[in-house]
Amino acid sequence: MNHEKWLNYTVQIAIENVKDGGGPFAAIIVKDDKIIGSGTNQVEFTHDPSAHAELLAIKEACTTLKTLDLSDCILYASGEPCPMCLGASYWASVGAIYYTGSKQEAYEEVGFSNPLHNFYPDQQLAPEDRSIPFIQHKTATAMTPFIEWKKRQAK
Repeated sequence: MNHEKWLNYTVQIAIENVKDGGGPFAAIIVKDDKIIGSGTNQVEFTHDPSAHAELLAIKEACTTLKTLDLSDCILYASGEPCPMCLGASYWASVGAIYYTGSKQEAYEEVGFSNPLHNFYPDQQLAPEDRSIPFIQHKTATAMTPFIEWKKRQAK
């Protein structure tokens, strides 16, 4: 697999996205040396904070393959995936992730900042002590959706 070729491609589409007014991120999903999903950062265009390049590429790849399992695929990203994109990569069981620039480099070299600088330390705190408090409030029916899902899986 020619990783440099695919990484250079993601950088090029990220540059084009910036020229079109989007964010500096692009991602592709490759299987058997063929692109099966791609995306560019669409956050500003769509006013959707979840419209990240990696998420869009994962969505397209899963739709193309009609599966949730991308374990035989590689995600190539122009920048280090954020925690949201990393989470989606785990959910999709992506086989490997290759990226060019790190989040630290983006911050140190060009001043690119985002609200994620405190994400990892924040996640180490107790849920109620995080910058966005996580508050569990149990209800009598809290587990019902999971019970119904398990019943459906048993059929």
